[in-house]
Amino acid sequence: MNESKQVLLVEDDLTLGDWVREYLTEQGFIVEHCTRGDEVMECLKHFKADIVLLDVMLPGLNGIEVCRQIRQTLQTPIIMLTARADEFDEVIGLEAGANDYVIKPVRPRALLARISGALKQSIPAINASSDIQHGELLINLEANRVTYQGKEIELSTSLFAFLCFLANHAGEVVDRDTVFKALKNREYDGQDRRFDVMLSTLRKIFNDDPQKPKKFKTVWGKGYLFVADAWNNEEQTSS
Repeated sequence: MNESKQVLLVEDDLTLGDWVREYLTEQGFIVEHCTRGDEVMECLKHFKADIVLLDVMLPGLNGIEVCRQIRQTLQTPIIMLTARADEFDEVIGLEAGANDYVIKPVRPRALLARISGALKQSIPAINASSDIQHGELLINLEANRVTYQGKEIELSTSLFAFLCFLANHAGEVVDRDTVFKALKNREYDGQDRRFDVMLSTLRKIFNDDPQKPKKFKTVWGKGYLFVADAWNNEEQTSS
């Protein structure tokens, strides 16, 4: 079913690690288990992982720093495993380039669903050319490249997909359930705030004032709004 996808599990809790490895192996995955954060990059040199399950608290190097290291060279999907349910891990993990996260204790079917979703995650289908342009923002879908004001912007796979989705629905308020179905292949559960966090991250990247946003707006009780005419040269806009 999963065509023997390869999973790199990075978890120092041996009991949990053995359980996850055994469960995923039963589901047809090939699993490599690493217990230290500072050994991950070396492990990825000989094990071509299709997805990485990465614990936050690790000996040698914590999961957030490992995530940043991976993102410097690879776009392999990363799911963070965390025992903390607070916003700190969520924000930092997603900003570091994680695609998703799972809060411990890990539930088998939920973990499998997250893995399947991350493996299926792709850039939303766009019914147009390979480019999306709004003012000085240019998104090249074929090259997975974003430029703004002539400068290339580096984005994680998740942020790129979210930006593409919003830009393709410019001027429309898109609700959270629509976003989750399009980008995560599941319904919004009413509590998951990952796209709120990602919107805040996009505001930081594109210098959109979070107190008075012009490019990315949150319409309370409805969803997200990408403002198409906010991407023109600011000097031209004000003149």
